[in-house]
Amino acid sequence: MKKKIAAALLLCSLPPSVWAADEKQSLAERLNDKYGVEMLGFAETRLGARLVDDEHEDTMSIGEARTQLRLSRDFESFLVQFKGDLLADAVTEELNADIRELNVSFRPTDWADVKIGRMVSTWGTGDMIFINDMFPKDWQSFFIGRDDEYLKQASNVVKTGFFFGDYSLDLVYAPLFQGSEYIDGERLSYYSPAVGSIVGQNMVMEDREPNRWFREDEFSARLATSFDQIEAALYAYSGFWQEPEGMDMASGKAIYPPLNVYGASARSPLFGGIGNVEVGYYDSSDDEGGSNPSVRPSEYRFLTGFEREIGQELTGSVQYYIEAIDGYSSYEQALPAGMQVREEYRHLLTLRLTKLLMNQNLTLSLFAYYSPTDNDGSLRPKVKYKLTDQWQIDGGMNIFFGEDEHTFWGRFQDNTNAYIGLRYNF
Repeated sequence: MKKKIAAALLLCSLPPSVWAADEKQSLAERLNDKYGVEMLGFAETRLGARLVDDEHEDTMSIGEARTQLRLSRDFESFLVQFKGDLLADAVTEELNADIRELNVSFRPTDWADVKIGRMVSTWGTGDMIFINDMFPKDWQSFFIGRDDEYLKQASNVVKTGFFFGDYSLDLVYAPLFQGSEYIDGERLSYYSPAVGSIVGQNMVMEDREPNRWFREDEFSARLATSFDQIEAALYAYSGFWQEPEGMDMASGKAIYPPLNVYGASARSPLFGGIGNVEVGYYDSSDDEGGSNPSVRPSEYRFLTGFEREIGQELTGSVQYYIEAIDGYSSYEQALPAGMQVREEYRHLLTLRLTKLLMNQNLTLSLFAYYSPTDNDGSLRPKVKYKLTDQWQIDGGMNIFFGEDEHTFWGRFQDNTNAYIGLRYNF
């Protein structure tokens, strides 16, 4: 409710002269001329439906009308930015407002900058695979056909950057942990280990989020440098698992166990393209060496990738990713009888193909995940066509498959869907 009021007040605070009709100037031009405010935005509608029967969910996977407004004002000594969405959702039958950006940034010295407020943060080298990027995601949006922009969630943070010659140090502090928007059964079905089957609206997962400001907080750091065409970085994170990877046995609610992450990455030109590698160690501090079955165990994670142009207006990229459970023998022994045992190693391959046609107005793309260890995966074919400078249409599919219901992608197989969207940019 507060977000809705804030958005309404922001618009209503502009004087009537700004909204007055003027055949010679657009609204954006009037805002710029009168107040120095840059304005951009879009309005869009999206429709989508499941392609398989799911007894636990609605047939419509997405049905919404959205308007996004972006405003910025440079005051020379500092910059103010706002990005807000109004969303009418036919699936949930709700009208929502989401502030994706509301922040102020400034540079107190030549070797430091500061950004405070609500914003989207991201880093790392993976393509749709995240190791050291511990900022919140919205997996629900990703799986129902919203624009890829909405995979990244906004959070309230203080972000500082320090520059020392060839080195830069980024620090991001969130006074209250937020967590990712995960699949809980309300809109998309999933496999529940507790009942041993696919569930949805009949068994929506309940969680208990951290709620103590400055005590249940998050801290992320990145030290980056470049040398000999190599971009390298070290990472550290202290906070919680981004999805509820634990269970409170007393209340039966899912919880977010404490988590520390330490990692590194490198990116460099390679064989006419770009190669990258990224590693991370997930220290699940409540794991107790793999002997605590109520939380996800500690893991080693590794990713390597390569991208290059493979034809005229055709780009391809591949990635190899692996997860390895730390203390696997203790993990196996601690699991209660009847619980599904994870493999010690999980391998994952990805492929991305992007083709531009018709003077780059038409984009055809495919992103594919496949795990040879789990024998499951996901396909994301998409098409986007730019009708004019303002209008564009896009569509695609989210296809999930798996031999077993309990594997990462197999648990979502009843959510396979297709969607289409129409957007007007202003």
